[in-house]
Amino acid sequence: MSHSPTLPRLKLVPPGWWVGMGWYAGTLLTFLVRVRLPGENEPSVRPGVLLYRWDGLLMQLLAVALAAAACFLLERRPLKALALVLGAATLATFSLGVGEIPLAQFLAADVALYFIAATRSRRIAFAALLMALGTLSAFLAVRVLAGWDVGTSTELVVALTAVVAWLLGGSAFEARRHDESLAARAAEQAVVQERLRIAREMHDMVAHSVGIIALQAGAAARVVHTRPDAAREAMSAVETAGRDTLSGLRRMLVALRQADPAHEGVEREETALRPAEGLADVERLARATTAAGVRVDVDLRGEPRPLPPDIDLSAFRIIQESVTNVVRHAATGSCRVSIVYGSEALAIEVADRGRGAGLASRPGFGLVGMRERVALLHGEFAAAPRPEGGFLVTARLPVPATALRGDEA
Repeated sequence: MSHSPTLPRLKLVPPGWWVGMGWYAGTLLTFLVRVRLPGENEPSVRPGVLLYRWDGLLMQLLAVALAAAACFLLERRPLKALALVLGAATLATFSLGVGEIPLAQFLAADVALYFIAATRSRRIAFAALLMALGTLSAFLAVRVLAGWDVGTSTELVVALTAVVAWLLGGSAFEARRHDESLAARAAEQAVVQERLRIAREMHDMVAHSVGIIALQAGAAARVVHTRPDAAREAMSAVETAGRDTLSGLRRMLVALRQADPAHEGVEREETALRPAEGLADVERLARATTAAGVRVDVDLRGEPRPLPPDIDLSAFRIIQESVTNVVRHAATGSCRVSIVYGSEALAIEVADRGRGAGLASRPGFGLVGMRERVALLHGEFAAAPRPEGGFLVTARLPVPATALRGDEA
């Protein structure tokens, strides 16, 4: 059921939290380099006149408030959030007595710029880079026009960090887009493979039915003059098998009309004339799975009756795949399989109390195959975590009216 890898724990932290950590790390560094640390004769950077005055501290508090607001807005309004971070960096710099926005104040802006470039369109990412570089340039321009000293060299380094953060974010964006493209192609290939597997299974069913038709027709031909009743029963069996086979082909071939070019010319496997698996094999599947360590409780409701071969096989495959997913991914000791024979449809449920949320976050090719089977039969399919915990797979397969009439006859 799963194909996508589990996200690392670090990726589960919201981007706003990373921006906040960047801001507070930069603020801490700002104050640390302005005090005399052990082993130093004097601070690395002399504190500005305003830093410890009430107005300087007020600027720092306002900058913290702007940065905190940006953390909450980053995912919903990225450019507005970046503007708040840049404003906080500028405001926090005023009380430091320096000629440029230091890297410590700009660290949170670099983090925000990375996340914007990694998650948003190229247009928004480029606008964010222009905002960051424009803020640095505007800060220097104001100081030059006012006749104050400027730290142009230091600011160029800060601008370089912004460009690097933007490039790293853009690289992450392209990598994710490439992964999504590969996943989409893999899902399409899985659908094609599933259709080809269904076609091979349909070949088995048709071969089995044709074999029965040939045997019954031969028997009828041998006794048509000596035992007309037996010949009539044999021909009735031929008619029933022929109708079931044609009905199944009619339903399946609609979705199998497109061939896969990658498999053209490949030699087909020889298949023996054998009956396909069906709901009669569910108890055997349950015993085998229980012996493997996961108890399978089968709940059968309604009056069991013969089903068209394609519906019978698809129902079994859905149960088989669902139980396999429970064994592989759910980390639970039991599951429940419900089969309900309705008047118009066959209903299937497979439920467990394992790690339902984890399965939902990693949709894989097993679900693709089950959904494809149900779609081919014009049924309904759903797979999702249960509110009380665990995972639930449900399928409803309509039974053709011709099959119902055949049962009544």
